[in-house]
Amino acid sequence: MLKWTHLFGALLCLLMVLAVCATAPAGETAHYCNGIEGLKAATMPPPGFYSRNYFAYYHADDMTDENGDELDLDFQLDVSVWVTRLCYVTNHKFLGADYGMHLIAGLEKVDLEMNALNVEDEDVGFCDLALAPVLLGWHLNQWDISLGYEIFFPVGEYDITEPASTGKDMWTHMLDFGATYYFDKDKLWHASALGRFEIHSEKDDSDVRPGNDLHFEWGVGRTFKKTWDVGIAGYCQWQVSDDKGSDVVWDEDIHDRVFGIGPEISYFHVPTKLQMGLRHIQEFGARDRSEGHITCLTIMKVF
Repeated sequence: MLKWTHLFGALLCLLMVLAVCATAPAGETAHYCNGIEGLKAATMPPPGFYSRNYFAYYHADDMTDENGDELDLDFQLDVSVWVTRLCYVTNHKFLGADYGMHLIAGLEKVDLEMNALNVEDEDVGFCDLALAPVLLGWHLNQWDISLGYEIFFPVGEYDITEPASTGKDMWTHMLDFGATYYFDKDKLWHASALGRFEIHSEKDDSDVRPGNDLHFEWGVGRTFKKTWDVGIAGYCQWQVSDDKGSDVVWDEDIHDRVFGIGPEISYFHVPTKLQMGLRHIQEFGARDRSEGHITCLTIMKVF
């Protein structure tokens, strides 16, 4: 039975995450797409082979300046993406952790309008490829802990004259780190936070090196009947270093940021080893970037 102290702890954990995001410091956009993970984001599955498919839709009709005020651009952005993540967790251990790896590939459709600047562009193409050669997951009594390293390959379609390009035209190294905590011995109530730190290279077609980015995806929820997970999820992201290069014509001191929060529900069908999850995240507090909402349907198959 859940004690009030456990509930208080869960709420306190959520408030701590929000407080960290709210005090984060304030061009270019990151490689990683916020809102792809939520509840138990930092929990790595046990040894096995998994196919995890993400169907996400992002819509925004606000573009903000460095103070978070909406710019009068008659702006609209719609992004639809299908991503497949193939994950293999081996039976080998490293420092007591399960060792795994994954490969991510996706297809993206982008529609962008800024009528005040006579900008209108649309593109459909492959996203940049992501490979994680090292994923580590520890499973303790009340904790799941994860560490990982990923690299994004600039294989997506990119044209410097097309703002709706699906590729980023840069390499990105990304470090993953996070933990899930269970508040009771039956592991019904849980809180999770998964951080990602992106280190970007210089772009190939211009002398621009985007500033590095820090993300946190989090979730607080409860498990029902061992197959349902229900709760709230969210994310925060902020740019932590300046954009650099001779082709940077904007103010390098302006750093973008964004936060988001919303509901999530998932169900695991034991006979078919199939899991489906749905989350909807509303963004807020954006600076120097778009502000909208993302809906993500996740379908995972255990082989």
